[in-house]
Amino acid sequence: MMERIVFLVDMQSFYASFEKVCRTDLENKPVVVAGDPKIRSGVILAACPTAKQWGVKTAEALWEAENKCPDLVVIKPRMQAYLNASVEIASVLEMFSDEVEPYSVDEIFVEMTYSLEPFGGNPVKAAARMKRQIKRMLGVNARVGIGPTKVLAKMACDHFAKKTPEGIFTLSQDNLQQKLWPRSIGDLFGVGKRMEYHLRNMGIRTIGQLARFPLEQMKKRWGINGELLWRTAYGWDPSPVTVDTHIRRKGIGHHMTLPRDYYTWDEVKVVLRELSEEVARRARQNGYMGTTVSAGAGGHDFDFPAGFHRQKKLEDYTNDGRVIYDAAAELFHEHWDKYPLRSVGITLDQLADDTFRQLNLFHPLQDRETLNQTVDKLKERFGSGTLLYASSLTDAGQAQLRAQKIGGHYK
Repeated sequence: MMERIVFLVDMQSFYASFEKVCRTDLENKPVVVAGDPKIRSGVILAACPTAKQWGVKTAEALWEAENKCPDLVVIKPRMQAYLNASVEIASVLEMFSDEVEPYSVDEIFVEMTYSLEPFGGNPVKAAARMKRQIKRMLGVNARVGIGPTKVLAKMACDHFAKKTPEGIFTLSQDNLQQKLWPRSIGDLFGVGKRMEYHLRNMGIRTIGQLARFPLEQMKKRWGINGELLWRTAYGWDPSPVTVDTHIRRKGIGHHMTLPRDYYTWDEVKVVLRELSEEVARRARQNGYMGTTVSAGAGGHDFDFPAGFHRQKKLEDYTNDGRVIYDAAAELFHEHWDKYPLRSVGITLDQLADDTFRQLNLFHPLQDRETLNQTVDKLKERFGSGTLLYASSLTDAGQAQLRAQKIGGHYK
C-alpha cells in the first residue's frame, strides 16, 4: 500500500508580507499588520521578518511592539484583499493536486499521495517547486510541512519547517520519537493552555510522556478527547483532505471580542441579539438549519480566567435569529455569574439541509420565514448594516461597526 503524503502549506507572515508586496516602499522596513490601537483589538496580527528581528511578536499588544521598534510601520488589516490572495494561492496549489483544502486564510492542506510522479516521487522536490511557484506568482514566501497525516503535516510546519532555512520539513513515523516526542506537551496539536495545565498536573510535560501514558487512564479522565490527544501524539489521523470542507459544515458561529468590558445584561443582550441574527443569516445563506445552540463568554482577566461554554438542544430545526437568541439568552441567564465580559460567542450546531423540514402545528413559521428572506435580500443588496435592531444604535451595539469588517477586521 502506497504511503500517504500530505502537505500543509503556510504563508510566512502572510498579512505583513502581502502588504510589502503591494507597497515596494516598505521593502526593507519593519512592518506589522495590527488592529485599531484605540480599542482592545489593537494587537499584532502579523509581523514581517524585519519586525521580528526587533523582537516583535504576533498577538502582542501594539504598544509593546512600538516600544521595541520605534520605526515600526503599522498597517490596518485589509481582510478582503488577504482572502482574495488566499484564493489565488489555492489556485496555484491546484496545479499540483486536485485535493486542496483551505485550513485558514494562510494555511492550506494538499493531498500529494498520487501527485508526486512529476517530481520523481520526491515530496521535498515537489514542496520546493510549490514554494517557488507561490513566490513567483504572488511574491510571498511559503513554508511546507510534510507528513503521512494532516496532523503530522501541521506540526511539521508549525514546529520545524518555519525554523529551517529551506522552509520544508518532513515529520514521519521514522523520526516522530526523535523530533516530536521531546517537545513540550503544549506543542501537541489540540492542546490549549487549559489542557496543558491539566496535563502538567498529571505529570505529563512532553509529547512523548503523553504517548507513553496508559490509554485507558486518558480515556477515563478525558473520554474521547483523551484518546484523540493520545492518538495525535503518535500522529494517527485518518481525516482526509476535503476539497469542500467549508461547504459541508458541522456548525456556523460568530465570536466577538468586545471593545470594552460589559457588565450588565442590558449591554450583553444587545450583542447576543446581533450575533444571533448574523449566525441565522449565514445559516440561511448556506442553506442550513440547526437544532443545537451553543453560547459562550470569556471574562476580562487573563490571570484569573472566567467564562463558560454551554449548549441547548432545540425542539425543532431553525435558522431564525429570534429562536437562536432566545436559546442563547437562556444559557446566559443560567451560566453567567455577572463577571465582566470581554468576549461572547454563539454557534448553531447539528446542521441539516433546509430544503425540507418537519412542520410544527403549534409554531407557525411562514411569517417569520418571509420576513427573514426579505431582510436577507435587503442586506445582500445594500449591505449588512442596512437593517438593525434599535438596540444596536446604543453604546453596547457593535453591528454597525462589524458591517464594515470581514472576520472582525476592516475590509
